[in-house]
Amino acid sequence: MNPKAFIFDLDGVIVDTAKYHYLAWQKIANRLGIDFTHEHNELLKGVSRIRSLDIILGLGNVEASQEDKDKWLVEKNEDYLNYIVNMKEDEILPGVVRVLQYLKDNGQKIALGSASKNARPILEKVGVLHFFDAIVDGNDVTNAKPDPEVFLRAAQLLGIPADKSIVFEDAVAGIQAANAAKMVSIGIGDATTLNEAQYNFNDFTEINTDFLQTLVNK
Repeated sequence: MNPKAFIFDLDGVIVDTAKYHYLAWQKIANRLGIDFTHEHNELLKGVSRIRSLDIILGLGNVEASQEDKDKWLVEKNEDYLNYIVNMKEDEILPGVVRVLQYLKDNGQKIALGSASKNARPILEKVGVLHFFDAIVDGNDVTNAKPDPEVFLRAAQLLGIPADKSIVFEDAVAGIQAANAAKMVSIGIGDATTLNEAQYNFNDFTEINTDFLQTLVNK
């Protein structure tokens, strides 16, 4: 059997750390007098930390020096790390472990492809690090999604061609990156938002073993 590469995004796919990013960004925004809502937070999905800050500053028409930006980026990350330090297994999104276990039991290769710079500690905290054969995160790439670099790098580390790779993503930029890499794209979340994905599921509880086996056999 020739294994495929199954590549997972982290935030909003394996765990819901979006709420912690939101709280940390909101703290910075509030201090700058910027009203930062949950709707605004959607703009940051799958976006790098630097770009996220620029988007927030743009919302409030705030000009800032590079020195200030660097300081706020550090503060945001420290706040975020303080939130995730207490993460536990119950924060894994429904159905994820079952899918990971099925793929592992069937000899498939599994990788993480995430913009997060804290991917390893999060996977460790929630007890799923052992499922992953390779991890590519924000520390390993220079180009953010929708550039396909993160997914191409993950497939390369697994020794699997891009056209034999499958990506699970919850962000438009991530789906676009998977499509650009010529990989199978599976949207996790709202099908209207993720309409560029080849397949769509609200969450992993909707993904049955027949579908997974179809992907393995493709």
